[in-house]
Amino acid sequence: MEGDAVRYVAVGDSFTEGVGDELPDGSVRGWADVLAAGLAAALAEPVHYANLAVRGRLLTSIMTAQVDAALALSPAPTMITLNGGGNDMLRPGMQAPRLVPLIEAAVRRCLDAGVRPVLLCGPDPSQRLPFGRAIRARGDLLTAAVVELGARVDVTVVDTFHDAEIRDPGYWSPDRLHLNAAGHHRVAALILRGLGYPGPATTVDPVAVPAGGVLAEARYYAEHVRPWVMRRMRRRSSGDGRAGKYLDWIDVPTGG
Repeated sequence: MEGDAVRYVAVGDSFTEGVGDELPDGSVRGWADVLAAGLAAALAEPVHYANLAVRGRLLTSIMTAQVDAALALSPAPTMITLNGGGNDMLRPGMQAPRLVPLIEAAVRRCLDAGVRPVLLCGPDPSQRLPFGRAIRARGDLLTAAVVELGARVDVTVVDTFHDAEIRDPGYWSPDRLHLNAAGHHRVAALILRGLGYPGPATTVDPVAVPAGGVLAEARYYAEHVRPWVMRRMRRRSSGDGRAGKYLDWIDVPTGG
């Protein structure tokens, strides 16, 4: 695993962990797994891959503890995707200007360590969420700040927040907060193109979303919104007791 081998590590929250793209055995895949496979296929050589993302994590934890762990991997990574802030946007009083210094500090640490950072702005979930207008406004501010940061320090930024296609309900899981398999594949494709590579070898079509109604909305609030509110009231997180899914390097073959 030495030499010129690509060693890619992902840090983040549920978006990067892959929640919403569940496999038959109950594990999650997600865009970062698809990206690693796409890199291996494009480079015609295995990619070494780690994923330290944990659902529910706030940006402070991602850009400190997770980045610490990523840079401590041996051998050292050659590329890292940095994303976070989605959970912060759901908290009262979130202010994008307070988050950007955390991201910039992590970017500069990666650059100082000789690791290529790729900044990723996550997709916009606001279209069908409660308080969606406020969430979109916060996301717009954070995305604009990340894009400006990327231009200022000359690192790649992939902005999926303003990707119009991925806002279609067919790319989202029933909780309306996480992408489904089609959405995760689209994110991977956008990142690969942003890095100058072909898209993933496989694609997943968006799902057909049935028309809503009063009963459907009531069921949605009962199954998805209420549990989230109850966790907040109890100061619990969906990621409590969890660790990243690949804490050390795994080999991703050229065949995916």
